Amino acid sequence: MKKNGSWILWLVTTVTLTFSSLCVAQTPGAESEETRWFSVDSLNEGLGHSPEAVNRMTPRESIRSFLELTKNRRFEAAAHILNLSELAPAEQRERGDELARKLAEVLKRGEWLDVSDLPGRQDAAIEDSSGQNPQAGEPRRNLKLASLTANGEIYDIRLGRYRVGNEEPVWLIMPDSVSSIPLLYENYGPSLLEKYIPERFQASFGVLKIWEWMAIPVFLLVVGLVGWSTSYLVRLMALWLPSGAPSIFAGRIKVPTALIVMSLVSQMLLDYVVSFSAVVATFFRVLLITILAWGAGTVALRLVDTLMLRMMRRLMGQIDDTKPRDERKLLTTLYAMRRLIILITVTAVSVYVLSQIQLFESLGLSLLASASVLTVLVGIAGQAVLGNILSSFQLSLAKPIRIGDLVMFEGQWCYVEGIFYTFIRLRSWNERRVIVPVTYFVSKPFENLSVKNTKEYRSLEMTLHLSADIQCIREKFLEYAQEEDNVIEHHKLCCYVTEQTERAQRVVCYLMTSDPFAGWIAEMNLREKLMAFIRDNHPEWWPREVSVISERDVARVDGPGPRPATDAGSADG
Repeated sequence: MKKNGSWILWLVTTVTLTFSSLCVAQTPGAESEETRWFSVDSLNEGLGHSPEAVNRMTPRESIRSFLELTKNRRFEAAAHILNLSELAPAEQRERGDELARKLAEVLKRGEWLDVSDLPGRQDAAIEDSSGQNPQAGEPRRNLKLASLTANGEIYDIRLGRYRVGNEEPVWLIMPDSVSSIPLLYENYGPSLLEKYIPERFQASFGVLKIWEWMAIPVFLLVVGLVGWSTSYLVRLMALWLPSGAPSIFAGRIKVPTALIVMSLVSQMLLDYVVSFSAVVATFFRVLLITILAWGAGTVALRLVDTLMLRMMRRLMGQIDDTKPRDERKLLTTLYAMRRLIILITVTAVSVYVLSQIQLFESLGLSLLASASVLTVLVGIAGQAVLGNILSSFQLSLAKPIRIGDLVMFEGQWCYVEGIFYTFIRLRSWNERRVIVPVTYFVSKPFENLSVKNTKEYRSLEMTLHLSADIQCIREKFLEYAQEEDNVIEHHKLCCYVTEQTERAQRVVCYLMTSDPFAGWIAEMNLREKLMAFIRDNHPEWWPREVSVISERDVARVDGPGPRPATDAGSADG
């Protein structure tokens, strides 16, 4: 009994393991089928047998057949490439050709579709010889053809792979995409004007239709007239406005305003009057957004430039450090705002244009593949430019210098006239303009004479004879200094002997001035006045060369050395 029970137990265990292994072996196959296609009981029963002209084996052939059939207006045959499972069999035949026609119009106008970019394999597996794509070689059962926006919502048009029983799987437009065709047709279908175009002009000529080749020049001519009219009106407005900042601003925005109006009018014409094919519509969409962004950014820049010009004329006058610090700080901020507007405009336009590259999948993949190479090239070629731009923003944020500051740079006085992306413009004391790269400027030590206030403590030196009366010179210095308008804080005036030699003494006079340039003028005036006083009243105070002919001290009569000779009468006596 014990042996028989053992034998039965072993038999049950073996059978269980066998069936488990079979189930495990069949599971990957089942999962593989689920990832390779959608299994359905039937496809488009109301349409009948698929014509021979319909090729649905690969995504590329399926869409190519659809476009070819709709181009030849064989919409009933093209309906076999739509999965109409959400419609009753009776409705499939009634609405199939209409849905195929509408989808063809949507694909022509909504998004440019390059059939050669679609997979040519039945399983739609990604072929990547480089091995960088993690999904390379894996079969797919649905693909995205296009993403279109309607009423603020995004709708995808997708292809799916379906299999009925043991038949060969085919690629069809998925039911969700078919249900969104009427809504997309309302947004991307033919405009009202196209309904009146004769049939003979509806034929294709190259990538466009005949009527499109004729309508594009007319479209551009109308938009150009709108732009010219806008520019003329803005010019008249500039003449009508009073002279000053408003008229200057209006005169500077003629071209950008015309471009903005042209872009908006073009978009309205494309939305409500005429709708071109996807190739033209995509090109115009990118171009119009670029022009609109550039025009808006230029108007903003012109506004900032006008404000800066008004400040320099009304508040600042000639750019220097004699005006309040807050005004120079505001002008520096306006320069920074100008650079920020340029950066935002260029970045926004670049991001939008690059986002449109996804319409061209091969170009987008090529750009992504070469991104590392482009990064290296840009990093090498644009290192100096990028460094100057970053340094420019650093100066704008930290503000070690401001517009109008007086700086001592490489041994010369300069006023800061402008801080731009890549350079700083300085005005030297002799009215020359010094253009310095930003990175070079921030890498060199400089003295900002206006960082706190414009006052400067100056000194003038004079070398005089030992016999000069210092108290007299001190009194004259105080008198002359108090007469100078640019000398302030008279209680800080002082005059001292700072050095003395066997032949002369050095006298230094100190004075506080309102600003560096005025202080330089005050110093020169005081030196001239003191020199004139000494020359006219005490010329013996000037230092002179002394030749020693005897070591005897003439100040002492009884000192050593020969006695002075007596006169003849005394000698005789």
